[in-house]
Amino acid sequence: MTSLPTSTQRKLGLVIDLDTCVGCHACVISCKGWNTENYGAPLSDQRPYGADPSGTFLNRVHSYEVQPESAPAQLVHFPKSCLHCEDAPCVTVCPTGASYKRVEDGIVLVNEADCIGCGLCAWACPYGAREMDAAEGVMKKCTLCVDRIYNENLPEEDRVPACVRTCPAGARHFGDFADPDSHVGQLTAARGGFDLMPEQGTKPVNKYLPPRPRDTLGQTNGLAPFLDPVAQESKGFVAWLDRALAAL
Repeated sequence: MTSLPTSTQRKLGLVIDLDTCVGCHACVISCKGWNTENYGAPLSDQRPYGADPSGTFLNRVHSYEVQPESAPAQLVHFPKSCLHCEDAPCVTVCPTGASYKRVEDGIVLVNEADCIGCGLCAWACPYGAREMDAAEGVMKKCTLCVDRIYNENLPEEDRVPACVRTCPAGARHFGDFADPDSHVGQLTAARGGFDLMPEQGTKPVNKYLPPRPRDTLGQTNGLAPFLDPVAQESKGFVAWLDRALAAL
C-alpha cells in the first residue's frame, strides 16, 4: 500500500463558485481536450455515436433544482473532479503505488505505468472522482493540469488548469491553499468556502463557494425598471408606422 506524505510544501487546488457557474460545460470540454492531447494516455470514448455512448472524463458538471423554503426554485450547477484530498484514501489503498500525493504541491496523481486497473482507488474515493479508461485499462483522474501549471513555454496567464483558463463565467479559481493570503485563501474566507462531504474525513483541498440567496417571493424584481416601456406613447415616424399598421 502507498503512504501519504505527513505534510506538503504547498496545497494547490481549486475554488469553485457555485453562485456563478452557469453549467455551460466549457470546463468539461477543455479538460477532455487538454488531457487527451497532452499528459498521459488519451481519454477514450466508447460508442460516441451509438445508442449507449460512454467515455472517460476527469471533470463533470451535475445540475440540481433546489427549492429553498419560501423562495423560488433555483438551478444549481455542481462541477466535480478530484479534490486532491490531504488524507486521500485512493492513495493509501493502491496496491502498486501507482496513486501518490506529491510532497512539493499536494497534487494527487497516477503513474499509469504502474497502474494495474484494479479499481480499488475508485472504490475508496467517496466522491466518485476516479474513472477507469476502458481503452487503456488504467485509472484516470484530474491532474490539475500539472503539465500546464509548470510549463514555462506557456504565457504566465495560461499556467493554470485548462478548466480555469476556459471558464467564461469566472467560476473557477486556482491557487495555493497553504497561503491564507492567496487569492483562493481569501475567497474561501470571505465567502464561507466549504468542503465537500467533510464527514468523510478526507480533508479535500478543493473548496466550494455556496450560492448567494436569490430573490424571494414578494421582493422587487431587480430587472423591473428595465422592463417598463421607454415611452407610453409613440411619436414621430414610429407613431405614423403604428397607425399605418393598425389600419391594415
